[in-house]
Amino acid sequence: MTFNQNRLQHLASGDLPFDQALFTRIERTVTQLKDAAATRDTRHGHALSVLEALEAAAPARDMRQSADLLAHEFAALLAISQGAKLHQNLQTGRMSVVTASGARVAHPLYQRLEDARLVTRDASHPPHAGQPISLTDTGRATLTGTTRRPAATATLASRAGAWPATTARSR
Repeated sequence: MTFNQNRLQHLASGDLPFDQALFTRIERTVTQLKDAAATRDTRHGHALSVLEALEAAAPARDMRQSADLLAHEFAALLAISQGAKLHQNLQTGRMSVVTASGARVAHPLYQRLEDARLVTRDASHPPHAGQPISLTDTGRATLTGTTRRPAATATLASRAGAWPATTARSR
């Protein structure tokens, strides 16, 4: 197609004398251009049908697996695991996520993590006051690379000399 388009531009540029042979060459080039466009459209349709069949046969990707997370997404998930809040600026309405360490997580990145059900926020608080963000069970499993044990076996006896567990109020 590009060859025929360039050829047509050269013929129509005015560099060649206007005679019957020029008009014959222009008609032939336009016909070849139409044929090339029809061939391209046919091949495009065939390629789309092959790609659709491949996409339908491929297993669904699950972003919740740690192998699918990019490095900055995993780092954001790790930062959020230490504690984070979603704030909304009253004047601009802009949303921002601030972690307990003071690091900021981009809102689109937070939305991707939330859409993947790795994090959740407590919507009982207004966004301008700050909505606490926590990891879901899937987010914890993604972060640690293990699945969570049932609650009955998850409680372990505290070791001698270990710090006492933090209460829900101090978190």
